[in-house]
Amino acid sequence: MGRIFEKRKHKMFARYNKMSQAFTKFGKEIAIAVKSGGPDPESNSRLRAIVANAKAANMPKANIESAIQRASSKQDKDFEEIAYEGKGLHGVVMIIETATDNPTRTVANLRSYFNKKGGQMMVSGSLDFMFDRKGIFRINANGIALEELELELIDAGLEELEDDGEGHLIISVPFTDFGTMQKALEERKLEIINAELQRIPTQPVELTEEQEQEVQLLLDLIEDDDDVTNVWTNIK
Repeated sequence: MGRIFEKRKHKMFARYNKMSQAFTKFGKEIAIAVKSGGPDPESNSRLRAIVANAKAANMPKANIESAIQRASSKQDKDFEEIAYEGKGLHGVVMIIETATDNPTRTVANLRSYFNKKGGQMMVSGSLDFMFDRKGIFRINANGIALEELELELIDAGLEELEDDGEGHLIISVPFTDFGTMQKALEERKLEIINAELQRIPTQPVELTEEQEQEVQLLLDLIEDDDDVTNVWTNIK
């Protein structure tokens, strides 16, 4: 039993560690949303979307409420949202979104990760043009007439609407229409399971399995940093 148990235990603790990191990052996003738009999800659409995402990631209700309370009582530090850019091996480019109370620490950490794994930090804005920013919504598809909904959402900025085959509809809009689409879905009382701004590569690169593994070493370091909230790459 020993070896099998150790493997299971390793996977279990790795999973718990990832969950803990996700909850920490949601806590920062909640803090930023509360300080910019207030603690009431009903009147703060950004906070509403983050809370929905946190629930979808199984973040306990008590943790969510505690994060909102800390931010409203100014117990939390002031976090700043900053996007950094970098290049890894094999033509892979990255946009790294962070929420940090110490940008000097954050950029020093990121630079060390790139230096260790054969990459380099780039000047802000030098790689952003290689990605399209999109608002992506995942909603419950139960009882929804696809063609009818498509017509209804065109005025809210709808670009694409597709069924993922798992009981959900995926909606894509330009990032400038994110708030408009969120409001349109809520007015129709459609269940938003997840909503986020994504960066979609305009010219994705295809890597071999070995190349992907090499790049993943850098991505693992970056994604494990507590200041990092999202990492976008041009990997196909």
